[in-house]
Amino acid sequence: MSERKEIKSTLVSRGPLDPKEARWARLVKTTYRDPLGVERTWESAERQTRPANCAIDGVGIVTILNKASGPELLLQKQYRPPIDKVVIEVPAGLIDAGETVEDCAVRELREETGYVGVAEETSSVMYNDPGFCNTNLNMVHVRVDMSLPENQNPKPQLEDDEFIECFSAPLSTLFEELKKLEAEGYAIDARVGTIAEGIELAKKWKL
Repeated sequence: MSERKEIKSTLVSRGPLDPKEARWARLVKTTYRDPLGVERTWESAERQTRPANCAIDGVGIVTILNKASGPELLLQKQYRPPIDKVVIEVPAGLIDAGETVEDCAVRELREETGYVGVAEETSSVMYNDPGFCNTNLNMVHVRVDMSLPENQNPKPQLEDDEFIECFSAPLSTLFEELKKLEAEGYAIDARVGTIAEGIELAKKWKL
């Protein structure tokens, strides 16, 4: 298979979406009563990809690479059209019907990064932006054994419409590294930023 020739992603146009064209999301108008009994409405979005009888949309993956220089968080760069920026993210993906959260994390890690790992811990259900959409996920900690032959030169298995660049950043300086990347024009995904904030809080309060 020949290597893909890639160029920088560029925004072509933006405008209203006809609901008949929507494949991945839909707008919803919710009517509710507040604590004083006042009836109000709320505009939000919903994913249309969540499998039936499944509590979540997908997973975010926390993978620490134990390198000689110290532990590093596995990250990736991916262009996101809604904000017209390349975003610094953890590996992530949508869950398939009949799939467990842990299986989804291991599969997505291998597809997006090439690394083979084992799921060790799963977070509570997290909501990305509950004031705007119902999207939720579990963060799954996946251990990667760097001594295994399959993890020596990992090869991602990307779809034709996926363009992902993998890299890693030291845990000890993650907060500063993200500041540098932001100054270079990258956007920082909230999950990555929250991990960095947590590390800084742990340092400050000596947890």
